[in-house]
Amino acid sequence: AGLQLAPGEKLPLMVMLHGCGQTGRDFAASTRMNALAVRQRFLVLYPEQDRLAHPQGCWNWYERRSGKADAEAATLMAAVDQACMLYPVDRDRVALAGLSAGASMAALLATRYPNRFRAVVMHSGVAPGAAKSSATALGAMRGQNVPPMPVTAVGKAMGAAAVFTTLPPMLVLHGDADSVVAPSNAVSSAAVWATAMGAQPGQPRYTQRGKRRPMRVTDFKRNGRTLVTLCEIAGLGHSWSGGASKLLFSDPDGPDATRMAWAFAVAQFKAAQGSKKL
Repeated sequence: AGLQLAPGEKLPLMVMLHGCGQTGRDFAASTRMNALAVRQRFLVLYPEQDRLAHPQGCWNWYERRSGKADAEAATLMAAVDQACMLYPVDRDRVALAGLSAGASMAALLATRYPNRFRAVVMHSGVAPGAAKSSATALGAMRGQNVPPMPVTAVGKAMGAAAVFTTLPPMLVLHGDADSVVAPSNAVSSAAVWATAMGAQPGQPRYTQRGKRRPMRVTDFKRNGRTLVTLCEIAGLGHSWSGGASKLLFSDPDGPDATRMAWAFAVAQFKAAQGSKKL
C-alpha cells in the first residue's frame, strides 16, 4: 500500500506457494513476508489452490503421469505472467518459494520454466522426481524413492527439459523432526539439483543465532559460486521456520526462513546481473 515508484522503476517479485491446509492469506500471516517486502521494496504474489482442484488445498505437484501437475504448473505460470503485466515487476528478478506441497510445486515450476526464475526455495518439500502419482507421493513423503541420485538418474527425475539447462539456484530448508515429509527429502533435493547444475558439496557448517534452533548448512558450489544451499534445522517439525507464533505450520523458534529466502534470492539477482555485465 502507498508504494511510490521512481520513473521507470521495476521491483523484484517473490512468488509464495502455500502448503496443504493453508490459504494464501494463511501463508502470508505465517511467513510475514509482506512486512519484509515493505522494508526491502519488493512485490509478493500468493497464488491460492482452488478447493475444487484439491479439497485440502494441496498443489498437485505429483500428478505427473496424468499431466495434471504440468497443467497446474502452467496455470501458476500464467498467474505470474498476469502479475508481471498488472504490476511494475522486474522480470529479471523473480524468485519462487514454497512450503510442503508448495515447495514441491515450486521445484516443478522451476524445472518447467527455468529461465523465468532466478532462485527457488524449497521448505519441507518432497524431492524433485520422487513421485508421479498420488500413490507414489505418499511413499515419497515418507522418504521412499528419494535416495541421493547419480548423474544418470537426474534426467528421469527432473524431466529431460531440465537437464543441462541453467536451473535457478536452490535453497533447501527442512526440519530434522519433520514427521509429515521425511527429512531425507531435503538431502535428495539438494543432491538432485546440485548434480543437474554440476555443483559439488563443501564441508557442512553449524550455525545458531541466539536461542533459535541450530542448523547444519551445506553449500554446493561450481566455479566458486553457491548454486545450492541445504539447511537442516534441528528440532523443527513440519512448519515454516521462524514463522509467526500460534499459527498452523509455523514455528517461531526456528531460524528466520523468510529472511533467509529473501537474502538467497537477492544474492542470485546480483549474481545474474554480474554475469550479464561480463
